[in-house]
Formats: sequence, structure tokens, C-alpha cells
Amino acid sequence: MKENIHPTTQIIASMVDAENLNRARELAQDLSRQDSAFADALRQVQQVREFVGSPEHILGNLHTKHGEIAEQVEVGIRNARDLVHQLTPTASFDGIGRTAPADYCIDQVEVQSKFVNGVGKNLEHVLNHMKQYEYFGRNGSYYHVPKDQYEVMQRVAQGEMVEGLSQTSIQKIREKIQAVEQLSGRPFHEVVKPGISNYSEVQQGKVQDTLDRHEQELKETQKDLKDKIRLEHQPSLGEMAKVAAQGAVIGAGLQVTFKLFEKYRQGKNPFKGDFTSADWQELGFATAQGGATGGVSGAALYGLTNFANLSAPLAGAVISAGFAVVAIGKRYADGDITLDEFLELGQIACAESAIVALSAAIGQAVIPVPVLGALVGTIAGRMIMSFGKPYLGEAAEKLQKRLAAYYNQCLAKIDRAYQEVIAQIIIKYERLGDLTQAAFDQTKNTALRLQNSIQLAEVYGVPQTKIIHTIDELDAFMLS
Repeated sequence: MKENIHPTTQIIASMVDAENLNRARELAQDLSRQDSAFADALRQVQQVREFVGSPEHILGNLHTKHGEIAEQVEVGIRNARDLVHQLTPTASFDGIGRTAPADYCIDQVEVQSKFVNGVGKNLEHVLNHMKQYEYFGRNGSYYHVPKDQYEVMQRVAQGEMVEGLSQTSIQKIREKIQAVEQLSGRPFHEVVKPGISNYSEVQQGKVQDTLDRHEQELKETQKDLKDKIRLEHQPSLGEMAKVAAQGAVIGAGLQVTFKLFEKYRQGKNPFKGDFTSADWQELGFATAQGGATGGVSGAALYGLTNFANLSAPLAGAVISAGFAVVAIGKRYADGDITLDEFLELGQIACAESAIVALSAAIGQAVIPVPVLGALVGTIAGRMIMSFGKPYLGEAAEKLQKRLAAYYNQCLAKIDRAYQEVIAQIIIKYERLGDLTQAAFDQTKNTALRLQNSIQLAEVYGVPQTKIIHTIDELDAFMLS
């Protein structure tokens, strides 16, 4: 089993890396699409700015130009809100003249905008329009009035008192609301609806401020949408389970292949009936063992590469070394090898992991080749102690002293400047302690595993805002 752990883990590491790259690619694509949608939304606002910036082209006199301004704001901002959410714009002036019965369409339904000063006067203009165009307000078309005026109309319709209005004014408004319902044969709220603007917001002296506010709202919406996209593409425990399942399949498949080839070299062909009952049992055990190892490797690799910010090669190397040292530790515990053999085999098994870990640790630093040998040996020794301690028993202390002596001997042969570099790297490595192993130890209870995972993430420098600290936070993350 032990000789097949390394290729299996590296294959699974490649699979995990591909999954991570694919998720990162999809994130970049979704963010790019959202940026394009936001740019389209801002163009809608800019078109409204250009319209209101040329008052000489707006219909009406100084006191009535706000009517057409309200129309432009309604259509432009509605479409901007649709576009930032990557929806098809719903409002349009297409096919409607500037003096037609309708001012614009929303969802292909005709809408007449009435922005007249005073609730009663606005309703009077609505009634006059309904009398002039007998189909309007009856066939699904409707009227838009200022949002703040609509709130007053609704309160009056519900029999409430409105501050600032006399009882006579309230009664007249109520009568006009009833007249709208009688002419249309429909409930008032289906014939008259609120626009997106208050009356004061579309006046020539205020509309630029209004557009500034809408643009700021779009920017806030954009930020929320991009945050949501990032959250949707974050690593998740659900994806970890998927990767673990894929790892189990890969591990089982490779173990079956290795075992069949091993039996074939022994002169046994399962397709010719050469397998005994014991051979089939051995194959089944190898398959189960490979599946279990692959599943654990997949979950651990996913966690290390996503939650602990390790590269796939480094994560794969650490896990490969862990499995190898565990296998060697069992042989030592069973008395098959001596402590010296355990140390020698462990160093060989951990050498690659130490080199990969060293590369990740030193980054762009330039370190001479002799120092690399010392570092590789030192880190390999610490990995042996970390993974093999449960099997060493009383020999652990003896081995620890030997490794410490080796470390000190290496340092004595190296310049002081490089000694400081090595010391910093070793300190950083030792901070990890048993956290990587403990974070994925299924024998520990949930709370302890969670605490180990938190400590591991903190050591690797994961921001606190990205760390799940409690079971409640975990539940919220899984259900989001």
C-alpha cells in the first residue's frame, strides 16, 4: 500500500487543483459579466443626465418641464436597475411619440406619467386623461404619479387622517379616487401606481442630485452583487464532500489497478479464473483501503488548498509524507524495522515534501545549495516526528534528541546570516505543529476539529473574516 500512496495523492492533488482553477475561472468570468452589466447601467444614468442637461430641448415651460424629466428618470433608472442585475430592461420609449396618450411602456404595458403639483390636482389630471382616452386605465394600461403623492392617496383611500390636509381636501381626494375606480371598473391601485421619484426630485434644480443618489445606489448594489458572486464561488464543505468522493473513486480505481498488476506479475489472471477466494478478498480490501485513503486525501487537499491557502503541490506533498510516515511508523511499532531504519525511511519519504515546503517558505530568497541540504534534512526530520510520534512510544524522545543534534550540527557549519534565515523558516514550520494532522483527524469530536481548523487557518494567515469559528457560523455558511 505504501508505495502507491504517493502517485495516488499527487493525482488527486492535480484533480483538486483543476477544481480550484475552474472555480477561480468561473469567478473571474462572473465578475467580468457583472462589471459589464454595471457599465451598461451607468450609461443609462448618463443618458438621463445628457437629456436634463439640455433644458431647451425639454417640452413645456419653466414650470412644467419636470413632467418630461420625470419620464426620462423613470425609464432610465428602471432600466439601470434591471441592467445591474443582468436582467433585460423593462422600460422603453420605443414606438411612443412625445405627445401620445402614453409616455412610455413598462413590460410592454402603456403608462402615462402625471407629475402635477398637489395630490388633488394630479388626480384631476388623471381623470381628465381617462375621459379623453376611454381605453386608458381599462385595458391594463395605468398611470404613474409621484411616489410621495401616491402614499397620501393610499392613506386617504384607507380612511386615515393626513397631517397638513383639511377634512375638505381629504374628502375631495377620496371622491376623485372613487371616480377613478368608477371610470375604470378596476381597483384604484391597479389604475394608479407610484413612480420611482417624489415630486420634488425631478425638478430642474434637484434632478442632478437625484441622479447622483440613484448612481450611488447602483454602486452599492454593484458591490453587494459582486460580494454575492464571490461568496457563491468560495470553497464550501459541499464541494469538499464532492472532491472527497472523487478522490475515493480515484483512490479505489488506482489501488485496483496496482493490485491487479501485482497479481499479474505473480502469474495470476482474473479473467482466466486464476484468482482464488483469498485473492478476491485481498483485491476487495485493497479497493476499500484505496477508496478510504483517496477520500481522506481529497478532503484534506481541498481543505489545505482552499481554507489554509496552500498550493496543491505543497498540500499533496505534505499529505503524501503523512501517509508514508504513518505506514513506516506501523512497521516500527510491529517490530519489522529498527529506529534507525524508521529514521532513514522517514527522511526519504519526507524529502520531497520538505523540498516543496521549503520552496513555498523561502519564496524569492536566494539560498546556497549547502544550506538547502540542511533545511531539507531538518524539515524532513520534523515531519517524521509530527506524523510518526503515535508509533514511536519511548523512542520518541531519543529520536527527538538525535534530530536536534543534527539540526545544531548543520547550523554550526553555516554562516550566521543563513543561520537566521533557517531559524525563521524552522520557527514558521514548527508553528504548524500537529495542526494540519489534527484538523483532519476524524477520531476527534466536532468541536475539537473545528478549533484545530481555526488554529490551522490562523497560522497560515487566513483572514479572520474568512474563518468559520462556530457551529452556528458553519450552519449559516452551508445554508447560504
